[in-house]
Amino acid sequence: MFRIRTFNRIAERGLSRFPEASYQVEPGLEQPDAMLLRSHKLQNDSVDDSVLAVARAGAGTNNIPIAELTHRGIVVFNTPGANANAVKELVAAGLFLSSRNILGGMNFVQGLGELNDPVEMARLLEAEKKRFAGTEVAGKTLGVIGLGAIGSLVANMAIELGMQVAGFDPAISVEAAWRLSSRVEKVDSLDALLAVSDFVSLHVPAIEQTHHLINENSLTKLKPGARLLNFAGEEIVDTTAVVAALEQQQLSRYVTDFPVPSLLGREDVLLLPHIGASTREAEENCSVMAADQLMDFLSHGNIINSVNFPMTRMAREGGYRITFSNDNVPRVLGGVLSVLADHNINVLDMVNKSRGDVAYNIIDVESEPGPGIIEAIGRAEGVLRVRAIA
Repeated sequence: MFRIRTFNRIAERGLSRFPEASYQVEPGLEQPDAMLLRSHKLQNDSVDDSVLAVARAGAGTNNIPIAELTHRGIVVFNTPGANANAVKELVAAGLFLSSRNILGGMNFVQGLGELNDPVEMARLLEAEKKRFAGTEVAGKTLGVIGLGAIGSLVANMAIELGMQVAGFDPAISVEAAWRLSSRVEKVDSLDALLAVSDFVSLHVPAIEQTHHLINENSLTKLKPGARLLNFAGEEIVDTTAVVAALEQQQLSRYVTDFPVPSLLGREDVLLLPHIGASTREAEENCSVMAADQLMDFLSHGNIINSVNFPMTRMAREGGYRITFSNDNVPRVLGGVLSVLADHNINVLDMVNKSRGDVAYNIIDVESEPGPGIIEAIGRAEGVLRVRAIA
């Protein structure tokens, strides 16, 4: 029986994926085999040694101490793409809200509550509507920074809206490139994208390499009067620099899903309460993907969509399975194979993958490896975590 400790509210559609006969899934479980969460901020010292994996029902993982868990051999999963459509649709709303003064117009109308004469109201609306005039997005250029699951959807959507689209992503994957419309112009640098864009939408992960990607220097490269949309992460944007760019009218509007106090009360800023993935469909998609990934790992040792370990899969053709993670240094795998040979354990199949400083291995063997063998592998130099899967 595998034990899954949950945090936050996980959609029932995902929780129902776990077979009751072999999985116990609930909050507050002691000594769990895995953790399933959304926005709960996890601390390294709150993760029991029993934990083999942590799954985040969402794309971002800055609420998880990834480096520390990696050193302990704990696999961290996320669910890229599961909430992509929800974010794309909110970006569409952000485009329209920032190009047309929709919110100002709605607030103006609501302020006419004491006006009971419909004729006078119609006259006043006709006289004042010019205050809320805007511009169309068709024919304008949208710069998309990051062309992954969400960014590619946003870029393709903008093409369908009649926009010109410039995309920048130095690390674009082959899969993402296939998803991208051929009408998206790929540019070679961030500065080149900023210089031609009327709207800029951010879709890169909030990691060390993207911290303050949009800063005082990059904002000077913007096309004057551009509009910036941030539905990716607070840390990607230097808020102080954005406020200065708004004051200097280098930026005409900032739309973000990550409010901070310094942005409150500004008419040129549109703030949303971190609702990019807050749709029923997105929450269900994320929970299903996270559940399936956890089950595949716990039951078979396969790793899909991990943020700290390499993607590693191997079909099971019988026998018994051993998995282990290790420091990505020479001779570790050879040492483990020597342990198996010393115990007359025949290897049927195996796969070895590495990612940065860590490696992960799946080995199918002919006979059942006893506890002594697993303990011997665990003691091998460089091995972080080992387990036998029946």
